[in-house]
Amino acid sequence: MENRFQLQFQAEMDGQLLRDAISRQGISRKGLTSIKFNGGTIHVNGVEQNVRYVLKKGDLITIIFPEEKISSGLIVEHGKLNIVYEDEAFIILNKPPFMNTIPSRQQPTGSIANMVSGYFEEQGIPSTVHIVTRLDRDTSGLLCIAKHSHIHHLMGLQQRKQMINKQYEAMVHGHIELDNQVIEAPIGRKDSSIIEREVRPDGQFSRTDVTVVKRGYMKNGEPITHVRLKLHTGRTHQIRVHMAHLGHPLVGDELYGGSREVYDRQALHCVLLEMKHPLTGEDLHFTSEILKSMAQLLNYES
Repeated sequence: MENRFQLQFQAEMDGQLLRDAISRQGISRKGLTSIKFNGGTIHVNGVEQNVRYVLKKGDLITIIFPEEKISSGLIVEHGKLNIVYEDEAFIILNKPPFMNTIPSRQQPTGSIANMVSGYFEEQGIPSTVHIVTRLDRDTSGLLCIAKHSHIHHLMGLQQRKQMINKQYEAMVHGHIELDNQVIEAPIGRKDSSIIEREVRPDGQFSRTDVTVVKRGYMKNGEPITHVRLKLHTGRTHQIRVHMAHLGHPLVGDELYGGSREVYDRQALHCVLLEMKHPLTGEDLHFTSEILKSMAQLLNYES
């Protein structure tokens, strides 16, 4: 019982129904149903109560969530994780390139999710892996994993309200003339591919802010621009599609017109994550520098 996820808070007013106080904590109807029928309990001042209980201001409410079942399809693996931050709610990791965030049918092992499941096992954390932010296999940098479905739900609400600030840095082909610009171009799946996306009129609204960090040349003399990118929407391959649409595909991104002549992956790194802590409301700020191999693509200034 002591290892199960718990949420504790005080009633804010007299006469409030326990159900309404729980709702104000961001617990969804689905979550409340799971608590009631899947082995969770709700206590007020140490006594189990039902959701129609009438509260007094200052009552201590404790919600003990049902035990989470680890996904049967997730193979538990043990390996080294670069943990940037960890508390009882979530983990921030620095993901290396050439590593999937989640396993696939073709690659059921070796992903971040496989390794995190092993880490949870080692630490005695009774949870399955809840990916909050995801990165493509070749993309490196910061990603967030929740330790419980309720935390995942709260962070999902932040994402839908665009309260999680994600910024990336990339090396792209060519010299971008404007120091700052906004790309608003709808993205949808390409008709001829189940993987590739494109800018198309019937696509979903997508916005990316582009800021030039530095202009220069690669060692082969080709113009290159180091850019910082802020996502306002989270479409699949958004940065890659938008930069290719701008005429400046990412170095190493062959799928969208980039070249792998000098770099063997798309030169893209998540450098910043900002959010509010899902339980305390504290403003959180995490950063990660781009890999040295990526920084060295820019040989000298123009």
